[in-house]
Amino acid sequence: MPKLDDTNWHLNGGEFPPDLPEENAATHIGFFVAWAINQGLWDISPGTGESVAAQRVRDRTITGRTFLLEQCDGKLFSGMLNKEGSAFAQKYYERAYSKDYQRTLILDLESDYLVADSWANYDRMAEVIDQRYAKEKEKPWWKLW
Repeated sequence: MPKLDDTNWHLNGGEFPPDLPEENAATHIGFFVAWAINQGLWDISPGTGESVAAQRVRDRTITGRTFLLEQCDGKLFSGMLNKEGSAFAQKYYERAYSKDYQRTLILDLESDYLVADSWANYDRMAEVIDQRYAKEKEKPWWKLW
């Protein structure tokens, strides 16, 4: 199962501002994780601590970033998603997510890592991911019959 992202990549990559809290390296990943949980694309075993935490994400009592850091050690692997989620993530997350994140949330910020881990920002990003996901699910015209 390929690793799609890891907070340590960002912390140790030389671009993370030293004056920011380390959890800021997980914000962008957390938005995608929360979206996957809310779409039912996260592979969750019922009755586990992870399933309780996922419900807390759905209830918006914790953010996707908190879930990622507490349940996934700050790492996102394609195998953490169900089959459909993994297929989408391997195409979208690796190719276009970062660009969508920058176009949607970075704007005039000095750093990608200054985006607030808020539900308002999640909602803005989720709208973009929803559009990408809907487009991915559309059948090509040659497969309609």
